[in-house]
Amino acid sequence: YIYATIKGSAINNDGNLKVGYTAPSIDGQAAVIAAAQQDADIEPETITYIEAHGTGTALGDPIEIAGLTQAFRMQTDKKGYCAIGSVKSNIGHLNTVAGVTGLIKTALALKYQQIPPSLNFERPNPGIDFPNSPFYVNTQLTPWESNGFPRRAGVSSFGFGGTNAHVVLEEWDNAARKSKVNTSTSSVTSQKSKELLVISAKTATALDTATINLATHLQANPEINLADVAYTLAVGRVGFNHRRIVVVSDLVDAANTLNTGEKNRVFTNSGTIKPRSVVFMFSGQGSQYVNMARELYETEPYFQAQIDTSCEILQPHLGFNLRDVLYPSPEEIATATEKLTQTAITQPALFVIEYAIAQLWIKWGITPVAMIGHSIGEYVAATLAGVFSLEDALALVAARGQLMQSMAPGSMLAVPLPENEVEPLLTGTSLQIAVINSPTNCVVSGTTPAIEAFAQQLAAQGIESRLLHTSHAFHSQMMAEILEPFTEKVKQVRLNPPTISFVSNVTGTWITDEDATNPSYYAQHLRQAVRFADGVKQFFDHPEQILLEVGPGRTLSTLAKRHPDKPSEQISLTSIRHPQDEYSDVSFILNNLGQMWLAGLEINWSAFYGEGQNYRIPLPTYPFERQRYWIEPTKQTTEIKLDARKIPDIADWFYVPTWKQSFNIPTTTKIPSPILLFVDECGLSSQIVAELENQEIEVIKVAIGKKFKQLDSYRYTINPAHSHDYQTLIQELNKNQKTPKSILHLWNVTPNNQVDLTLDLVNKQQDLGFYSLIYLAQALASKNVIDEMKILVISNHLQNVNDEEILCPQKATLIGPVLVIPQEYPHIHCNSVDIVLPSGNSKNGQKLIAQLLSEITKKSPENIIAYRGNHRWIQTFE
Repeated sequence: YIYATIKGSAINNDGNLKVGYTAPSIDGQAAVIAAAQQDADIEPETITYIEAHGTGTALGDPIEIAGLTQAFRMQTDKKGYCAIGSVKSNIGHLNTVAGVTGLIKTALALKYQQIPPSLNFERPNPGIDFPNSPFYVNTQLTPWESNGFPRRAGVSSFGFGGTNAHVVLEEWDNAARKSKVNTSTSSVTSQKSKELLVISAKTATALDTATINLATHLQANPEINLADVAYTLAVGRVGFNHRRIVVVSDLVDAANTLNTGEKNRVFTNSGTIKPRSVVFMFSGQGSQYVNMARELYETEPYFQAQIDTSCEILQPHLGFNLRDVLYPSPEEIATATEKLTQTAITQPALFVIEYAIAQLWIKWGITPVAMIGHSIGEYVAATLAGVFSLEDALALVAARGQLMQSMAPGSMLAVPLPENEVEPLLTGTSLQIAVINSPTNCVVSGTTPAIEAFAQQLAAQGIESRLLHTSHAFHSQMMAEILEPFTEKVKQVRLNPPTISFVSNVTGTWITDEDATNPSYYAQHLRQAVRFADGVKQFFDHPEQILLEVGPGRTLSTLAKRHPDKPSEQISLTSIRHPQDEYSDVSFILNNLGQMWLAGLEINWSAFYGEGQNYRIPLPTYPFERQRYWIEPTKQTTEIKLDARKIPDIADWFYVPTWKQSFNIPTTTKIPSPILLFVDECGLSSQIVAELENQEIEVIKVAIGKKFKQLDSYRYTINPAHSHDYQTLIQELNKNQKTPKSILHLWNVTPNNQVDLTLDLVNKQQDLGFYSLIYLAQALASKNVIDEMKILVISNHLQNVNDEEILCPQKATLIGPVLVIPQEYPHIHCNSVDIVLPSGNSKNGQKLIAQLLSEITKKSPENIIAYRGNHRWIQTFE
């Protein structure tokens, strides 16, 4: 919303004029104020309010007024006419945002045309000579008089270090811009007679609230501009999934319709939208009527310009101005209606209307991804695709209509049978299939006697046909005489390959560059059947495409809807109302634009509104549906008494870790598959893998490497020190649907002779242990692995169980992640199992493997476990 306009601004620094870092300079401030006024190109006498920096200090305020007076005195000697104030008297000093706060205050003052008071002012600083300056302190809320020129203000902001800024503001004359005379050369106004309002939200209930809020706002603010309301809703709001539209004529109509929710005017999408594109379908002969889209012609300058241009190009070819037939005076309607039944006039008329409405859609930002035309409609598609220039297309369409009208009269009959059933019935007759509009309907064309006889033949078989209101037998052999002359006409124009794909009536599939640039094709198009049923099927593979009929009526959209192969979710819409529809032309097209937006089409609203005089205005904001997600603390059910007395014996103050033997109960639970195994360098993992594979459990092995690498479907290498390698590993496992159920981490099983405390070994052991476990847990969390999981961290030389152990101190940090991971991620169960590598005895090795595998499925509360010989030990504290 525009509150005010910045007419000019300037910034400078006092430089060496300042006495000190915090001491301002009169000359520097005067210079920046004068520069801003010069940039604004206004006289100081027209500035009637100054929002001062207003430090409220004995040093700062006199310097500021002196600087202002010096700047104003360059062009005026007038005294006491300019009010002065500072927002700091309201809210204090805001440090680095003081200047922009003064700007906001002044813009609001301009909007409401009132000067706020400087609070708590009693007497001026004795160092300020207000009587001999242009300024006075405003101490009460005062109407801001305009005095014959726009209300203007200056805003100052002066900072430490001598940096000065000043802007000149002017009121935004909202009333004046509404009354601006349209400078367009068009004879119509660019202001729409109707407006499309679009509303959206993330939920159905929020959408209803937003609708009511908007209706209430419109009722409470009858002075606002409806066009600005529509513009703000379109360009100033995000389009969420739940959407609603309504086309209205004024604020009262908008408020009433939104409140009542009239079903035939207010349309809502339930929240199922998808990315959309648009296909143009151009109507054929028979859909025309007098005053097609007349209201659009009278209210849309761009549409009018397209119609006028085409009619001017056609006038030498037709010998009259087609616009007089399209939009006749009331007394000429009957004559125009009769003329519009003549093929020589009908075809140019349809082309002009369809081309103009297509160009309007495109100007509004609705550009087709593909097109199809019905008979004469294909010429519009070809013109938009660049095959013809507009001038050449209109010349050809006029010649085509005149040649077709010059042929002997004939008739056309609609038959409710598929093509393969109609063809045998035509054997031995002079009739041909002229149009295939659907898989179960054809139109037969030929001489009137032959058509009448064929209709009687069908009636005798119980088949009800329908004679069409046409003057000639189009798309039949009765057009044979004009094929060569028309081909010669086409040869006289330049034909280009299409830049937008469109479907051919002749083939029922996509036009080729060869056909589009071959003059003989257009003779075939005039003579052969219109295969619309096959053509429209080309779009059914893309149900997200909206089929938009561009022309009068709803013939093609109805045919598309009734096609048995049409996907149920595909949308068909129209552009110009049927003559029997009691709609405003503008309401009709805006409603269909809204329907496309409802379905999910991204509308280029800036293109739709163009460069018109539309502005954003304050409207109700999004109705957030706030929900409380606070987790209430659980209430203590039993009273706990704490003995706060000091324990007298110091020996009872401390605990020491100790070990007690645990029963090693074998488990019969099947080990879940797959298992992720971090391979050790001592060969223990090889024995574990052999046993797991013997149990038909899938094992994925991870070895130490320089970087992430997939060796095959079940083997990877990663760098233990690179966290992103763990992320990539888990991502690949998820993608291949091999997310592990358990993880065996054996990188801390090391040879018995590696217990030295060299710096290199210490750092290496942290990467293999502490950091490896942290990176692994983080990767599981970031890749949304949330199923129950067991991590078994197997080590040696970590725990002193029998006081005779050889320990590797650098492995001690393993315990941290083992204890913390289950607290951070409750679905991950983590155990440390310390072992002694067996020496030589294969029975001992087999026993150890069985002990370790049994830990995978155990659900014991102990985190720290050790195996020594046949015994399982758990850590306790005494």
